[in-house]
Amino acid sequence: MKAEITGSKLISIVAVFIMTSWSYAQVVHSGEIVFERRTNLEKRYEGSDHRGGRNKDWIKEPKTDEFILYFNDSSSLFLPVVPELGDEDREWSTMKNTTYQNFNSGRLTRQFVYYGSELYLADTIKTRKWLITENRRTIAGYETKQALWIANDSTRIYAWYSEQILPSTGPESFNGLPGTILGLALEDGGVVYFAKEVKKLSKPNFEKEMPKGKTKDYRSNKELHKLVIELFSGASSGGRILDDVFIW
Repeated sequence: MKAEITGSKLISIVAVFIMTSWSYAQVVHSGEIVFERRTNLEKRYEGSDHRGGRNKDWIKEPKTDEFILYFNDSSSLFLPVVPELGDEDREWSTMKNTTYQNFNSGRLTRQFVYYGSELYLADTIKTRKWLITENRRTIAGYETKQALWIANDSTRIYAWYSEQILPSTGPESFNGLPGTILGLALEDGGVVYFAKEVKKLSKPNFEKEMPKGKTKDYRSNKELHKLVIELFSGASSGGRILDDVFIW
């Protein structure tokens, strides 16, 4: 006996097929994302010597920096965008890191630029233990889910990721979620990254954009941690620089 398909059943089957096809069509495997980072300088330099002096106006307004994340299924590159009209007087106040992650090899390469100095890191990709929350929001036209990472006793970071963009990557050295991170923020709002736009990939060979140091300039996480402590242990900004290098 042949199974009979009624008109209503046929419509349901077609609808499911169309919706399924649409869902798969919306999945993004490669592209580039423009991020804006907003830094509250008063929170960033709380208790620092930089707050002193007669002119404190520079610290009152948040500092905005722009970055771009290039990505595909095998790697990603997060790098700062040089502004045409920069905030020259305050460019020193925020660190601008460039990060390359290779998902196939599990390797991470980073360049840190701070006070005109360059530091290089070469190690394995960082892993973080995420807690998925029930919160949702739309960022740059994509529905995202919220996750929480407890970095230490005093630092919590929230991330918003989209399952429509498959590579497990994000701003700075972040990864480890079932989708690309479109939003990232300290719990107190002192530093916030949010995607402004998701576009098609314009640089297929974006890994060539990663700045390169000399072989002797590269350090592992352990070696770099020791160096940063040696360089900034007596400075009021030492703890903040450690966060810039090892939390982000």
